[in-house]
Amino acid sequence: MANNPISRRDFIKGIAAGAVSVATLGVLQAVESASSGAATEGAASSVGSAAASGVSPEAIYTPGTYTATAQGISSEVTVTMTFDETSITDVQIDVSGETENIGAVVGDDMAAAILEQQTCDVDGISGATVTCDAVKTAAADCMSQASGTTVTVTQAEESASADWLGEAPDIAESDITETLDTEVLVVGCGSGGWIAAMTAAEEGAKVLVVEKNDSPTGPREDIGAINSRLQLASFEEYPEFEIDKMEALQDIVRYGAGYVDYDLIRCWEDNSGEMVDWLTDLLESTGDWYMSLEGGVGDTSDPGRDKAYATGHSPHLTDSAPEDTTLNSTFQAHCDELGVDWKLSTALVKLEQDDGGRVTGIIAQDQTDEHYIRITATKGVIMCTGGYATNTEMLQALQPQTLDMKINYSLGSTCDGSGIKAMLWAGAAMDPTHASMMFNRCCCLPTETAGYKTNGKWFWFGEQPFLKVNLNGQRFCNESGPYEFMLHSMYMQPDHTYCDIFDANNQQYAEQFDEVGCCRLFAFPNGALSNMTYDYVWSRNEALIEDGYLQQADTLEELAEKLNIPADTFVATVERYNELCYSGKDEDYGKEAHRMTPVDTAPYYGIRTGAWHLTTLNGCRINTDMQVIREDGTAIEGLYATGDCSGGFFATTYPNLFTGLACGRTMTFGRRAAQIVANL
Repeated sequence: MANNPISRRDFIKGIAAGAVSVATLGVLQAVESASSGAATEGAASSVGSAAASGVSPEAIYTPGTYTATAQGISSEVTVTMTFDETSITDVQIDVSGETENIGAVVGDDMAAAILEQQTCDVDGISGATVTCDAVKTAAADCMSQASGTTVTVTQAEESASADWLGEAPDIAESDITETLDTEVLVVGCGSGGWIAAMTAAEEGAKVLVVEKNDSPTGPREDIGAINSRLQLASFEEYPEFEIDKMEALQDIVRYGAGYVDYDLIRCWEDNSGEMVDWLTDLLESTGDWYMSLEGGVGDTSDPGRDKAYATGHSPHLTDSAPEDTTLNSTFQAHCDELGVDWKLSTALVKLEQDDGGRVTGIIAQDQTDEHYIRITATKGVIMCTGGYATNTEMLQALQPQTLDMKINYSLGSTCDGSGIKAMLWAGAAMDPTHASMMFNRCCCLPTETAGYKTNGKWFWFGEQPFLKVNLNGQRFCNESGPYEFMLHSMYMQPDHTYCDIFDANNQQYAEQFDEVGCCRLFAFPNGALSNMTYDYVWSRNEALIEDGYLQQADTLEELAEKLNIPADTFVATVERYNELCYSGKDEDYGKEAHRMTPVDTAPYYGIRTGAWHLTTLNGCRINTDMQVIREDGTAIEGLYATGDCSGGFFATTYPNLFTGLACGRTMTFGRRAAQIVANL
């Protein structure tokens, strides 16, 4: 087989992690000349291509240096270009404000491509496409300034049939310049990787963790479990917290429409309590942490359509904890005590297998100097590499509707599916249908609509079950229930976007809603702290007002005008909704009475809302020993997985009313995988 080494540019494009991803900008098109009014048809025959054609073109640029900016994922991207009469002679790109190790590292590659190809219509870099789009937009602006011709870059839809999987790269033996050996290899360090590494080391195994970033990812802090000590101790005072495992199993299956492995769900139910107890003991032994049960199941006197479960556990710092204490620092200290080894800034390239198909280790690449590393694991490889939230090609192919619902924001998964692809190359089976974790916590401007090409803001208040209307000003669903139910209902509406509507009494109503999980803004009934307080979230809302996202008005008509929705229809919708609220019964969509809160007190508030996409949840199939399996159900020896790169647990909708279920699944299975592998 031919040698196919990966260059730094190719590596970043195909494998390295990215921030929130959007489609690559497509065809460069020069339009109406500013000087003559004549249309110039196609950039390939005009600006940018003449100098590269081998002929002697007439002057097309005014020599000089030009600068332009465009909005990236988290900063203004600046492009400075120098021109002579016929060509681009220098390109300087400042992406220093973009996401570290992702958008912030693409400047040199993009500059080289623009200079080499003499056009801004260059390929983007997978995983950092928002930044690349901004670079190309700013470059087009520079070319417009230099040429006197309006140069634009039009967005082209990416094909859902794109070959997102490709083939495993072929790395020549001569290119592998470092070799390491371990017993248990943990690939990726986040919620699952931390737990797997600590557990395997506690079991006495030699452990090496490979992480593509220069530091591990912080774990999520809502941890779902059944029958932890904290939960069991609460039943006498709060009997409503007790969970029937069979009822919970059937409910999770229902959320997944049956596209799940019953036995994996039972495995979580039977092992999650022990995992949380172990983690509680570990954290509380430091004196810096205590664990709490997020004790709340909503208003049981007025139950809604969807049952909530008190599964969430959250670690909190004690008053005596040093200010710089984090879960990462605590876990790192424990790993150091146990002798865990690390390879940071080192990314998985592919898995290695022997002639019998057993996974023997990986080939990785150092992201600093690009050398290749062979790592052999005698007991097994535990994949904790996450999903594919930043891989636009995979999303287009596997769950395009998610792209239509999401609004880009800088917080979320940085995983690009490289771990899933490596397992598929090794023969793994993948889930047959999609799954994602989406929260209705992103917003866009009143002139914008949801979609993965829209950059927006964080809007934590979005999950409160206030009135929601589509862009025609009409109510369209029961606003209370799982986050994704709301978002899927939104998908059925014009432009996959809706408006949250609430009034001056919103604080009173938010407390009245008696929400559960991470969207709760007040202490839980058992005294546990909420993730966010109302005061903090409202301070963020005030910033959204200043930035032009959240609209405030003294009349409903004024609010409709500011939101760019039909005023007459909107006012009629609010009047109908208020009538239902006053009557105490939602005859239209069946929302609980205690969540039917009128919009009748100025000032009125409204904001355009879409999805905050945290992560994808469908991955490679595993069995209850956490072994990755093939289509025929047989295990790939030596290969184990947990977290968002693994499958069989979620489908179609994330059941967020089981608070912390995804994190609890990831940690529980990470611990189980490590216990099994370490004791082989």
